[in-house]
Amino acid sequence: MKEIKKGLEMQGRARKRIPGGTQLLSKRPEMFAPGQWPGYYSRAKGIEVWDLDGNKYVDMSINAAGACVLGYADPDVDSAVLRAIKAGSNCLLNCPEEVELGDLLCELHPWAKMVRYARTGGESMAIAVRIARAHARKDKVAFCGYHGWSDWYLAANLARGNSLDGHLLPGLDPAGVPRVLAGTSFPFRYNHLEELEALVKENRSELGAIVMEPVRDSYPQNGFLERVREIADEIGAVLIFDEVTSALRMNTGGIHLKLGVNPDIAVFSKAIGNGYPMGAVLGREDVMQAAQSTFISSTNWTEKIGPVAALATIRKHKAVKAAQHLIALGKRIQEGWGKAAEEAGLPIAISGIPPLSHFTFENKKSQAMITLFTQMMLKKGYLASGKFYSMYAHKFSDVDSYLAATTGVFQSIADAVRKGNVEKQLAGPVAHTGFYRLA
Repeated sequence: MKEIKKGLEMQGRARKRIPGGTQLLSKRPEMFAPGQWPGYYSRAKGIEVWDLDGNKYVDMSINAAGACVLGYADPDVDSAVLRAIKAGSNCLLNCPEEVELGDLLCELHPWAKMVRYARTGGESMAIAVRIARAHARKDKVAFCGYHGWSDWYLAANLARGNSLDGHLLPGLDPAGVPRVLAGTSFPFRYNHLEELEALVKENRSELGAIVMEPVRDSYPQNGFLERVREIADEIGAVLIFDEVTSALRMNTGGIHLKLGVNPDIAVFSKAIGNGYPMGAVLGREDVMQAAQSTFISSTNWTEKIGPVAALATIRKHKAVKAAQHLIALGKRIQEGWGKAAEEAGLPIAISGIPPLSHFTFENKKSQAMITLFTQMMLKKGYLASGKFYSMYAHKFSDVDSYLAATTGVFQSIADAVRKGNVEKQLAGPVAHTGFYRLA
């Protein structure tokens, strides 16, 4: 086992200073292999990460929660950002790059005519819902999928009685969300039109927005997206596509472009800045103009680095045809997982679009088995979990080396299952599961 003394010490310090230990649930060490995950990095480049103890790892997990689509410290993006820093990252005047970025985003998405910016996905989604409500003059929201930490979203987990708080989206506690917001947000499941139609029947005159990820773990079936678009038009609701995770994976732009259904608003973050904070809300002109009838304003939404990083990221992504590489990598990963599991005799479920691949073991001890997988892969120098988010910096040789290691580890896990000692082989607790997304 690699020595991670400094990393564990820093995790202990963090828990005393930061509630929960980190700013992002997905980066908590407890989500991977408690007591074994290095937790902190000193530097990162390409697909390699160095921890505080000087250990080097190859990242074959979720990279920066999907933010660094080109790879860590991409030289072209970093060069553009360094020029922006030297020119002054903020000023009384506005940076022209935000206009250039707006032109580029609307060129990629011809249905959209106007943009607003933020710096994170959660706040970008909050802006989008605010604009939608202002435009529609209606307060209620129907949604499917995960959309961040804001009150509008967590309001779905407020029940009329406290005993049922959190039952719709397990693991997302609505503590701190005003109870007066109960009954303002309603979830429906992806590809379940009947659930959305039932919500519309009960709340038709009050639904101002329908919010969803155009694709998450599966593709739309039986005209699902087309019918959602029709419903939004029929009831006068604003259709918002959350592209915070899906954008720049299967194409340069939003994945909805490949599906042939346009929203009224699309929201981008994560990958568009390749790790630099940037969020964008773009939409139809008549809808976006509603931003003028409410108050949406923040100093750091005007800084220069975010737009510069986004321009450099999107332009390089398009020039090198990054999406084709991301897809090919993900397909090889999914095929490799399936082959390794079959050879080991491990039933496995593989899901997700290729650049955002997932697997789970079809076993009641699946979470313990994935924790053991992470533990064993750490010893081999990999940051690995039940997910793989491809980066342009990944090479096919990296994938093949990872899959060779995975094949051996799957064999070891299968042996542990047969002997009934999966938990006994763990050097720490089973990884936490966080919250569950709606299917």
